[in-house]
Amino acid sequence: MSKKLDALLKNFGTETVAVIHNWNFLPPVTVALVTVDKKISTDDKLEKAFMLTNSIDDAWWNNKNVTKLFDGDSCRSTMVGDMVLVGSVKYKCKSSGWSRVS
Repeated sequence: MSKKLDALLKNFGTETVAVIHNWNFLPPVTVALVTVDKKISTDDKLEKAFMLTNSIDDAWWNNKNVTKLFDGDSCRSTMVGDMVLVGSVKYKCKSSGWSRVS
């Protein structure tokens, strides 16, 4: 297969969500793009983005399906107060679950 067709087929069933870190004293910053399965629920997309942008065994930006967007050598893990953009809807991470940001 051609490289273009390979790339198209690879991304056919996926979508990209943006992970936005929110600091109280600085403007929010998009730190990563995460590729998720297009067919899973929004809640599952949010949880997947959260999980993949947390460092457990290795730095989170080394995880498969994560594209690092921050400058520098490191970045904190996603936490309560941070946001994920799914399509055109932004969700804020709560201590338990997510809330839609209006």
